[in-house]
Amino acid sequence: MKIIDTHSHIYSEEFDNDIDEVIARARAAGVEKILLPNVDVSSLPRLHNTAGRYKDYCIPMMGLHPTSVDENWQSELDTIKKQLELRPYIAIGEIGIDLYWDKTFQQEQKYIFEEQLRWSIQYNLPVAIHSRDAIAECIECVRNVGAEKLRGVFHSFGGSIEELQGIMSLENFLLGINGVVTFKNSTLSTVLKQTDLTRIVVETDAPYLSPVPYRGKRNESSYTLFVVQKLAEIYGITAGEIGEITTSNAKRLFNL
Repeated sequence: MKIIDTHSHIYSEEFDNDIDEVIARARAAGVEKILLPNVDVSSLPRLHNTAGRYKDYCIPMMGLHPTSVDENWQSELDTIKKQLELRPYIAIGEIGIDLYWDKTFQQEQKYIFEEQLRWSIQYNLPVAIHSRDAIAECIECVRNVGAEKLRGVFHSFGGSIEELQGIMSLENFLLGINGVVTFKNSTLSTVLKQTDLTRIVVETDAPYLSPVPYRGKRNESSYTLFVVQKLAEIYGITAGEIGEITTSNAKRLFNL
């Protein structure tokens, strides 16, 4: 099995006590790489520590998460931008708009998202987009900055057919599929049939969104196996083929 976990926060404190075991289980499951999106300035030490400890296996991104946008956003953004001059990163992320938790800084989120999209053009890096309750808004921002110059993934996609079609209209963007696809109340099994596997990568968003049969428990990168198995069921091919195709997609997008 070949799998790349394209979005995982295993540098967070939930993994402090058993990170070596988590990595060992991921390797045993066939996970070849784990990509680590940043959240904000406070997450930088943990992110860099984990990436340094598992060099070339856990690979960091750099960005300011939309739910971290508050009245101190300019200082946070400046610090995050400086990181891009200090070391290489695989992508700009996790960036985007979140209108689920709090709309107080909605306009600031949009401005910050578009600014980070411009960074991706400047540094020729893909983007990992967080778009909770804001897929249309994120698509609008991508078009504002220049869809033809951008590439990336709409991470944790769980949207409608119409939202899928909106993302698919952006030629260089993929869908990040995680444990949500295994949930009984998810419509993804139907929605994903409207696109093909060349537009899909797999992820965990660990420690969140654990797939069935671990729903409600801490997620980890080895559980991508359950996402791959569900996609195999949806598309009517083997899990091995799903792994090959989605790994190829991830390697192409992230230049691995």
